[in-house]
Amino acid sequence: MAKWQCEVCGYIFDGNEAPDNCPKCGAPKEKFQKLDDDAAALVERSRFSNNLHMELLTLLERAKEISAKGIEDALDPACVKIFEAMTTFAVDIQQRIKAELKTHMTKNKWG
Repeated sequence: MAKWQCEVCGYIFDGNEAPDNCPKCGAPKEKFQKLDDDAAALVERSRFSNNLHMELLTLLERAKEISAKGIEDALDPACVKIFEAMTTFAVDIQQRIKAELKTHMTKNKWG
C-alpha cells in the first residue's frame, strides 16, 4: 500500500491514492506527495520501533507504580533501596526514550 505525506503538516496517509483532504490539517489532495519505496519502508520500520518505545514507556510507568508501593511498605532498608533504584532507573530510561522519539520526529523517522 502506498504512503502519502501531507506537505503542510507532515501527516502520513496509507492508501492507494491520497485522501481528498488531510485528516489532520484539512489540506487538499494536491498537497500530498507519494513517498518513494525507501521512504515508505523507513516509515514502516519507524512505526515498529516507535511502538516498542511507547510500550516500554508504559511498562516503566508500571514499574514506578510498583516501586512506590514497595517504598511505602518499607519492609526493610534493602527492599527500599531496590525500589528506589528501580524508580531512578525507570525515570532515566523514560527520559532517554522521550529524547530518542524526539530525534525520530526531527529526522522524519515517524509514521
